[in-house]
Amino acid sequence: MKRLWTPAWIARHVAMVVLVTAFLALGWWQVSRAAAGNAISWGYAVEWPIFAGFVVFVWWREVRHALRDTPSSSATGEAAVVEEAEAVPAGRSAGPTGVRPQPGIGRPVRVTRTVDIPGEDDPELAAYNRYLSWLNANPGAKPGDYPG
Repeated sequence: MKRLWTPAWIARHVAMVVLVTAFLALGWWQVSRAAAGNAISWGYAVEWPIFAGFVVFVWWREVRHALRDTPSSSATGEAAVVEEAEAVPAGRSAGPTGVRPQPGIGRPVRVTRTVDIPGEDDPELAAYNRYLSWLNANPGAKPGDYPG
């Protein structure tokens, strides 16, 4: 919970309160204009509260995202990936794709140990099995992201 009281999060909380208050005030202003006979203001009177609701939705989603990601687990995960990459012997590849993980790639690529797959003598079957094991190691990846 302390993560939500950093200077950046305090600025986000304040921005959310200011925006929601301003949007609701603008909606009320449009209601008063619409009641005075300005027909187009009815549309704006409906839009401003929707904008306020959207701000609350985005703020709440970011809060949930921040609470879901624990700093200790993400740091431990990075250390595990680095240790796994360093633990691979020099003569073997880092994973089924033969590519070691590189920092800065948009999607994280899990490092897996090479498993002896039956039917390695058939190159097409071996390539397909490497593709399937890559998909298994990267559950969020799309088939088009396969580097091989």
